[in-house]
Amino acid sequence: MHSAPISIAAIVIGRNEGDRLVQCLTSLRGFDRIVYVDSGSTDGSVEMAQGRGVEVVALDMRQKFTAARARNAGIAQLSGSNPPEFVQFLDGDCELQGGWLDQAKAHLIAHPDIAVVCGRRRERFPDASLYNAQCDREWDTPIGQARACGGDALMRFDAVQQVGGYNPGLIAGEEPEMCVRLRAKGWKIWRIDVEMALHDAAMTRFSQYWKRARRSGHAFAEGAFLHGSPPEKHFVSETKRSALWGLGIPALIVFLSLISPWALMLIWVYPAQILRMARRDGFTKLGWQTAILLTLAKFAEGQGVLEFHLRRLLNRPAGLIEYK
Repeated sequence: MHSAPISIAAIVIGRNEGDRLVQCLTSLRGFDRIVYVDSGSTDGSVEMAQGRGVEVVALDMRQKFTAARARNAGIAQLSGSNPPEFVQFLDGDCELQGGWLDQAKAHLIAHPDIAVVCGRRRERFPDASLYNAQCDREWDTPIGQARACGGDALMRFDAVQQVGGYNPGLIAGEEPEMCVRLRAKGWKIWRIDVEMALHDAAMTRFSQYWKRARRSGHAFAEGAFLHGSPPEKHFVSETKRSALWGLGIPALIVFLSLISPWALMLIWVYPAQILRMARRDGFTKLGWQTAILLTLAKFAEGQGVLEFHLRRLLNRPAGLIEYK
């Protein structure tokens, strides 16, 4: 049992989030310190945060920006003679839910082998578009021990420091990658059945959904390249599926069609895949929407996989893939 108060800090990252950042910072009650890491905002975010007494770190934008680098800047700000015991990471387009902090803190205190605890992240406007609704479904992952967390989570500060924080070179997938290293040190990741945060994806166009899926494909490929060997096999199956459905089958269809136009019939494998996935959800409207979106996403993910490996082979730095 802990007799002394637990020190808890929050690290928020963002750029030009506007009112979303106001809601985010307002939701952070009960924290001993709040650090906002800004990546070149021009909408007054820095001044607004400073006016609320928040510690602000302005990233040097002459260096390549990544969310991982921003989070590491927040970690560096909190390091020193009195670092916090726990740290809540939160994206600037999210709002922490009431009751989350107390329950997440209690879970970490009761389980000293757990380094990261996360909860249910929901979309603020799931009915605004098919793409927001799909995000909301993706956030709903199983309760219990997990392999990774997302961008919002309460963590033990010393565990994060033990593994050197986030990999600043990753343009996506930085949380799962750090969780790989945490689990290698014997730490556990846990998701509890508690409302954690509201997120505003603000996706209203298919092009945004495509970019988001393309970024996921890049993250899958890079994660598999870094930690794909046994026993971890990090993102290996995800990369294989993206490469097969987004690259391999289309390439095979094109190649075989040069030999026989009948090979174009193979394209029906995609409607068959949609049918199979929709049947799994009982052929509901939601099931059809999910099946179609997930199948289309495989082409974007395949593009991301290809881009990562081309960049790696050509020794070119990765650029951000932003969908909003």
